[in-house]
Amino acid sequence: MTSRPAAAQNLRDLARLRRVRDRIDREYAQPLDVEALARGVHMSAGHLSRQFRLAYGESPYGYLMTRRIERAMALLRRGDLSVTEVCFEVGCSSLGTFSTRFTELVGMPPSTYRRDAAGATAGMPPCVAKQVTRPIRNREARSPSRN
Repeated sequence: MTSRPAAAQNLRDLARLRRVRDRIDREYAQPLDVEALARGVHMSAGHLSRQFRLAYGESPYGYLMTRRIERAMALLRRGDLSVTEVCFEVGCSSLGTFSTRFTELVGMPPSTYRRDAAGATAGMPPCVAKQVTRPIRNREARSPSRN
């Protein structure tokens, strides 16, 4: 049986982790690093990373990149920005890293996604399009040969 002080501490830690996740959701386009996120909730970077992974199944950096890729997908579907413009708009500073991570999560390069996905969600409410096009982890992505 868990003691009350330990349970209370666990709830406080979960609240801090939610604050970190909410900050990432709000400020995904800003330069964020694990050290700054950890300072904001008075945790060490290592402790934050371990606890975040336990709570959400991925590292804070992985979560941040997933948020950035989700937003990039929406911008690419719109079709009025280049891949480079989208890369910088979502807070990535390296086009190579952005393209690599995008391809890992989505299963195709951003240029291909921009070309193919623009009409795929036409007429679909944005809330539905977001769910249908949500990026998946690379281990879950289907390779083109398995489609």
